[in-house]
Amino acid sequence: MNIDLTDTTSGQINAALVQARRAMGSPAIGMVLTLVIVTDEGSHYDALKAANEASKEHPSRILVVIRRPGRSPRDRAMARLDAEVRLGGDTGTGETVLLRLHGELAPHAHSVVLPLLLPDAPVVVWWPADAPEYPSKDPLGALAQRRITDAAETEDPVATLGRRADTYAPGDTDLAWTRITLWRSVLAAALDQKQARITGAEVRGEEYNPSNELLALWLADRLEVPVDRTVSDGPGLTAVRLVTDEGDICLTRGDGALAKLSVPGQPDRNVALHRRSTAELIAEELRRLDPDETYARAVRLGVDRLHAPGPTAAESTAEPAGDAGQEAGTGGKKAGRNGGAAAESPGEAVVDRSGGSGGKGKGKAR
Repeated sequence: MNIDLTDTTSGQINAALVQARRAMGSPAIGMVLTLVIVTDEGSHYDALKAANEASKEHPSRILVVIRRPGRSPRDRAMARLDAEVRLGGDTGTGETVLLRLHGELAPHAHSVVLPLLLPDAPVVVWWPADAPEYPSKDPLGALAQRRITDAAETEDPVATLGRRADTYAPGDTDLAWTRITLWRSVLAAALDQKQARITGAEVRGEEYNPSNELLALWLADRLEVPVDRTVSDGPGLTAVRLVTDEGDICLTRGDGALAKLSVPGQPDRNVALHRRSTAELIAEELRRLDPDETYARAVRLGVDRLHAPGPTAAESTAEPAGDAGQEAGTGGKKAGRNGGAAAESPGEAVVDRSGGSGGKGKGKAR
């Protein structure tokens, strides 16, 4: 059921939602959260499609905020709210409201969204692209328990990660981090099976892929070893190599779907490691609404450790890269063996993408 409302108000939208639920024979509200999507006309279709898929696992009220400030002085001077209420069909068990804010109303989306939030339910705000500089200080972000951004959709993903670290607040997360969940799980399981001393690591992936940087930072934080970043042809992340005294632990994915895990003393085995859709990523983020402390530690570690791009995979194979690593501070934390877990006290961690020489804990890219 679709209900179009022109030049409307938040009160009329709420009345339309009640009317639609009664018409469909489901007057009770069975949703668990409110998902606010801040996007534009060109991107709202893909974002809404992903949110609708995720709502099958997490029934929610989806509010799509589309700002249309106008081009002419006349359009910019007016203030109008148009809405489209959708229930049933592709929306599944939830509700969807498209909000188009025209003219002077465009900068005041929070005043429109606030009356439409589900009572006593968590709020999640997602910016598929063009996230604000300070998500937690944005008027819409201030309403939410979780704020989701995507550094991969920016012009300079690595610089964006640096800004995310500077502006991090509990509840912030990024889909670039969500994309490496499976990689982190497989690597942690591999270290559970093969308990050996890790002396270095290497991450290979496409250039300007923020997930590569976050995975390298996570390894550096948890293992306290130098981590090299090598550029490959992709797609996305292609390989992770952990250097141990007994041989290298390698997780390699060349086709974006199936990976091969090699552990010293064990036969190679294939691991399902496909590149997940945006709907799967959003569904994962909606499973937890508490602050992601692991993401916070990883992204904050990289503020001053993201250097110039390293050599390509072909170059690093033809000529051994220089000694990797640079001294980044000392502490009492010892590297853990259970999935790279470590104590809470800060320790030395290095991420080297330049292939240059460094200080303590040198390692070679292979």
